[in-house]
Formats: sequence, structure tokens, C-alpha cells
Amino acid sequence: MNQTTTVAQGDHTIRTEAQLREVLGQAEGLAVTKSLKKLDRYCKQYLALSPFLLIGTANAQGKADVSPRGDASGFAIVLDDTTIAIPDRPGNNRADTMVNIIQNPNVGLIFLVPGFDDTLRINGKATITTDPAILKRMVMEGKEPKLAIRIHVEEAFLHCAKAFRRSRLWDPASKLPREVMPSLARMILEQTGSKSDEKTVAEADAYIEENYRTDLW
Repeated sequence: MNQTTTVAQGDHTIRTEAQLREVLGQAEGLAVTKSLKKLDRYCKQYLALSPFLLIGTANAQGKADVSPRGDASGFAIVLDDTTIAIPDRPGNNRADTMVNIIQNPNVGLIFLVPGFDDTLRINGKATITTDPAILKRMVMEGKEPKLAIRIHVEEAFLHCAKAFRRSRLWDPASKLPREVMPSLARMILEQTGSKSDEKTVAEADAYIEENYRTDLW
């Protein structure tokens, strides 16, 4: 197919859905019909097994952000067939995700299960809640989160394994030793132009590890 029929000569940017569909074609069959308006038993089972998700948000101007969330399996609790809630555990208080939700409630989530190559995707609208009945269900190590993200499910579907098969993400042979890059503390200190001598880096590394040990929940 000659793309010059829809794209100006010398310009290879796709600017319309019509141009995109001319290259890719239309989605058909199960790719379309698998999208659910509420959580079925398989979605709920996947949520019960998942210890990790990625949540995508954007602010009022459309500036996007993706944030990882992880906890014990089943940490995203099902409130009903169209509502889930995710605890907000201690972090660095940037609160990018929640600030975005206040401005723009549209969210997209991908749930992962270690060893599964397929994923669960959920799209919907989010709010931030301090509802005690919800927060009490999220206690870990005796600690209750201050906030939770409540999501009204508008679309839920299982996503195929191609990305994970290509990346070999769970393949032990693909695992790299952490030492192939500097420590997180060293990289951030250098990126921010902060003092990064060996003593300072060692102290920052130790602080991060202690924070992991004492402040996960």
C-alpha cells in the first residue's frame, strides 16, 4: 500500500484516524466484543491474583502520567460489579496521580500477575475517597491508608500476551543484575546536581533501604 495517498509527500506523520486505519485496518471480532461494561468472574479472579498495576492519568491540560502501584495480591478490592478501589500507600507526596484525578477523572489501568503473559485492562472514571468502610478493608501491617482511589469501571478486557512474549519479561534468562546501572540514589543525586561523593551516595542508599523496610505501608 502506498501511504502517500493520505500522507503529504515527505511527511510521515499520521494525523487522522482515517489515515491510521488505512495503514492498520479495522479491529474486528473478539478484539472488539471482548470489551465488557462490568467486571465478570474472570476479571474479579484476575484482580484477586494481581499484586501490581500501572495507572495512567492526565491533568486538565492533557499532560499525561503513568504510575506503578504494588501491594499484596488482591490489593485492588472489588466494591461491586462496576467499582474497584486501590489503596494509596506512603510515597514521596508528589501525588501526581491524585492531582490529575482531581482535574480529570479519566483513568486507564493495566493489572499484571507474575508469570501471566496476558493482562487485565480497566478504563473508567476515578475519585479520591477517605471512606472509612473502604480504608478498613485495606489495612496492611496494622496500617490503614489515608486515601484510596475509587474507580467506576466503564470498560474491562483481557489483553493478549504479545508484548510479554516479545519482551520475555518473566523469563529468568532475561533478568539483569541490578549492578548494570548505578543505584537509584546515585542516579537521582547526579541528575539533580546534588552532592554525589561516595559517602553521600552510601548514606542515601541506606536511607532508601531503611524507608523500604519501615514505610511500605
